[in-house]
Amino acid sequence: GSKVQKVMVQPINLIFRYLQNRSRVQVWLYENTHLRIEGHIVGFDEYMNLVLDEAEEYNIKKQNRRPLGRIMLKGDNI
Repeated sequence: GSKVQKVMVQPINLIFRYLQNRSRVQVWLYENTHLRIEGHIVGFDEYMNLVLDEAEEYNIKKQNRRPLGRIMLKGDNI
């Protein structure tokens, strides 16, 4: 029989790709489900701590945005 190999994309690899492409990403917060953080990833580490540039807080309930500038998001909030 033939074996099917499943390849998982590691989150770190994905983050690195977004960093290289300067893609704008939307981060969902772990505890605060009606808030999203959007921005460009400019740095990260193995703990999934992210540094976002031109970051904005997006409130889904109120449908409004608040500019945050350059911020660091702790990995355990994501």
